[in-house]
Parts: sequence; structure tokens; C-alpha cells
Amino acid sequence: MHLSLSRSLLVLACAALPFSAHAVDIQRWHTAEGTQVLLVARHDNPIVDVQISFKGAGAAFNPPGKGEVADFTAAILTDGTRTLDEEAFNARANDLAADIGSSSSDEGASIRLRSLSRAEVLQPALKLVNQSLTEPRFDAEVFRRRQNQSVTALQQNETDPAFVADRAATLLDYPDHPYGSSARTSEQSLRAVTLADIRAFHRSRYGKNNAIVAVVGDIDRRQTEALVQTVLAGLPAKSSRSAAVPPVPERNAQRRDIPFAAEQAQIVMSMPLIRRDDPDYYALVVGNYILGSGGFDGRLMKTLRDQYGYTYGAYSNLAPATEAGAFSIAFSTQKTNAAPALAAAQKVLADFVAEGPTEAELQQAKSNLVGAFPLRFDTNAKLLQYLSLIGFYNLPDDYLEAYPKAVAAISSAQIKAAWQRRVQPQNMNIVVVGADAPKNTAAQSKK
Repeated sequence: MHLSLSRSLLVLACAALPFSAHAVDIQRWHTAEGTQVLLVARHDNPIVDVQISFKGAGAAFNPPGKGEVADFTAAILTDGTRTLDEEAFNARANDLAADIGSSSSDEGASIRLRSLSRAEVLQPALKLVNQSLTEPRFDAEVFRRRQNQSVTALQQNETDPAFVADRAATLLDYPDHPYGSSARTSEQSLRAVTLADIRAFHRSRYGKNNAIVAVVGDIDRRQTEALVQTVLAGLPAKSSRSAAVPPVPERNAQRRDIPFAAEQAQIVMSMPLIRRDDPDYYALVVGNYILGSGGFDGRLMKTLRDQYGYTYGAYSNLAPATEAGAFSIAFSTQKTNAAPALAAAQKVLADFVAEGPTEAELQQAKSNLVGAFPLRFDTNAKLLQYLSLIGFYNLPDDYLEAYPKAVAAISSAQIKAAWQRRVQPQNMNIVVVGADAPKNTAAQSKK
């Protein structure tokens, strides 16, 4: 396909985008309407990256019984405008060499733009984004297509034991909480969504007061202030629905065994645990690396794979959120090994909580986490995601500098104390997909 001159320049500029990750100068302010703006000016390349996020516009806020309203709303924003159908919208973006996309998560939704920084290109690209936000087409045919695609994707996912296990674990962790909304999606709830639901969700949850605008690239403060005015012009001053997430209540741990026609059993252990502003954040993160998020360095991998040969890979994960996000351990194994492999994973966790990390494990974790951290934001696109994260969760301006310092300063005693205080192995929910017979039981009550 023939590339316009603007798109050719964009491709060439993007090839030169990686930069050395030193101290990042974040400029941060709020508009009169309450929009939070974060800017990192980088004039090495004639590119501007923009992400506009909306708190309270994610899956956690789906109406009851309506699956993926947040996802549908975010997706359809970039499927055309009042004056441009889907094909014309894409053609206009292509003419401007503008990459425009949208997505949603549990707690929010966002729309992204990458454009050349020249005013004659950037300004019409910003106006196109503004039209997406304020005059989305909400085309019935496009919606039906997306609805059918979501049903097909769900049907395909339900043939994947890892998906089935993750969904079941989420339902045990968040049975009545908004964080479990996506896991409650069914074909029936997807089919129940109407364009009226999507219009109402957009009208009530996309406002200037709950918007976070992150900008990285060849632009200054004055230009960014004008950019924000352009992209948000015409949006309601305030969203009419709250973006607050309720605390996650403590519940009895549960076990669920799900029959599945496969040779492998998929096992997940999980519990709600970590907030973005958690006072134990770094102790939990570094401990989690040592336990299992560090791959072949992790205790889970060394025990379940190297020592016993139960699995090719065993990992732990933390998903911090506004309220208690999940801590989980996951692996697959032969069905005949499911019981001993689960017992081995439980022992690894119990031993880690009881003993804490060794000094050798801690030093290796610090070296890897601190050394690799700059690579997380070594391009403008990666940095944009971190800026959005900082704004969305109201993290401090120096987060990118504070993170490696906090990791380097953590002690084994602090990790041990935090894990003993926060993680009781008997309180982990357990899901085994590939069990021979259903067995749904309550575990010990949480203390």
C-alpha cells in the first residue's frame, strides 16, 4: 500500500524513538474542570504520543447483567464519528499518518494517538480524536459485528483450560465485587447489551473531571494546554457516575474443581491482596519476584519444574489496583500429578511466608528488578503508559526514580514481615481445571 509522505516520516521517526532512561522530568497540572495532565517533553523526534484515560469507564462499572459494555463503548469510539463512517474514519487517520486506538481495563478506558508534531498534521489529528470522544458514530452494524466477535471469542476462550481456571479464580476472589465483572461475562450477558446501553455508558462516564491526559514527545507546556482544550472540547464537564471502587471484603477461602477434557490440569491459587498505594507494596513486589514472577529464578519454578518435574512453568503474579488486586500462583501439570503438584506449590508458598527470602535471593532479585526497570520506559510509547499509570492511580511525580530506590532499599526482614502479615497460605482460593469430578468446598475462614 502506498504510504503518504507524512506516514513515511512517522515511520522513520519511530525507528529512532528509543532513548536512555535517566531521570524523567514530569510536568503535572490540573485544568479548571479537573482534568489531570502529565507531560514529558522530548524533542529528539518529531512525534507526539497522547493517551486520554477516563476513570470509572472500565469493566468494573458494567451495568448488572450487561457483559462488556465498557469494552464495547471504548472500542466503538474509534469505529467512526457522526460525519465519518468506519471506512472514512480510518482513511482520514491514514491520510494524517495518525495511529488512533482505544481500549478498556477493569477500572478505566482510554483512547490513544500517535502523530507527527507538525501543527498541520497534529491539529487535524487531535480534532479527529475529539470527534471520536464527543460524536462517536455508534453504528448498529459495527456494534453487531463486535458483539458477534465477542461471543465467538468467549466460546473459543472457554475451550482453553487456562482461561477457565483464571475466570473461576476471579469469581472466587471477587464473587460480588466489581473486579469480578469481566469474569461474569456470558453469551447471554453479551447478547443483552444494546446500543442504548453503550450510549448511556458513554454519556455518563466520559467527562472532563475524570479524564487523565498523558503526553510524551515533541511538544511544550503551552502547546499541551492547547492540546487538552482541543481533544476534550464538547465533553461534559463532569461524569454523572462515580468512579469509586468499594473495598474488597474478606471471605472464606474456597476450592473449585472443574472437570475438563484435557490431559493437563490447570491449577490456580489466588486471593485479593495488593493496592497501588499499598504500604507493603515494595515488600510484596520484591517477594513476589523471588517466589515466582522472576521466572527461572523463582522458587516455584525451581521446585515444581527443576526438582519435581511437575510442570514446564510455575509462576506467581501481582495485579495491583485501586483496591485489593489479586495475588495468584498458576501452573499446569499432568492430571495424575495434580494433587502432589498442588501440595508442592502450597509448601513453597508456606515456606516462603514462614522463612522469607535468603540474602542471595534478595540480591539477585534487586539486581534484576533495578537493572531491568529502565527498559520498561525506554521508548516514548512505554513512557506514555507509565505516565497514564501515574496519573490514573495518583502516584507521586518521582515514581520512576523512587521505584528502583525503594527496591534497592528493601530488606529480607521487611519482606518476611510483610508476607507474614498479609499472606496466609490457607486463605488462598484454589481452582483445579481438569479434575476428575466436581468438588466445590470451603477452606478455612480468613482470620
